[in-house]
Amino acid sequence: MVFGHRKRVITRLLIVEDEPLVAFDNEHSLIEEGFEVVATVDRVADALGVLASDAEVHLVLADISLADGSGIDVARAAHARGVAVVFVTADCPEGGRAFARGCLAKPYRPSDLISAIAAIDGQIQGRPRPRRLPRGFSLFDQEATA
Repeated sequence: MVFGHRKRVITRLLIVEDEPLVAFDNEHSLIEEGFEVVATVDRVADALGVLASDAEVHLVLADISLADGSGIDVARAAHARGVAVVFVTADCPEGGRAFARGCLAKPYRPSDLISAIAAIDGQIQGRPRPRRLPRGFSLFDQEATA
C-alpha cells in the first residue's frame, strides 16, 4: 500500500445502460479513474453475450429497465459466473438483492459511482463496511449475495 491507496480487485467493468448520456458519462468517469471498461451495451442480449465470452469482467453496472428485458436477468447471469453486480437505476429492485452487491439510485454523481465501486471492492476484499456510503447507495449484506 502506497500513500494509503489499496490495490483494487475490481478493475474491469461491463456497463449495461440504455440511456446514452448516462452510459457515456459512466464510461468516461470510470476510464478517467483508471478502470477498464470491457464493454458498454444497452440490451440484455448484448450483456449476456459479453458475460458468456472470454472477456474478464469483475463488476457489472446494470440498469434495470432495458429495451429487451430486465437488468435483473443480467445480474442473475453475472452472479452465476461469480461476477459482482451493482444496480444503477431509479428504482432499486427488491427481487434483485440476491444477485447484486448493491444499488446506486439515479441520478448520481460520478464521485458517488466511484465510491460505490470502492465500497464493493472493499467488501470483496473482506474489509469492514465503510462508515459513510455515497448518497443514494445501498450496500447489500455479503451473505445475501454469497
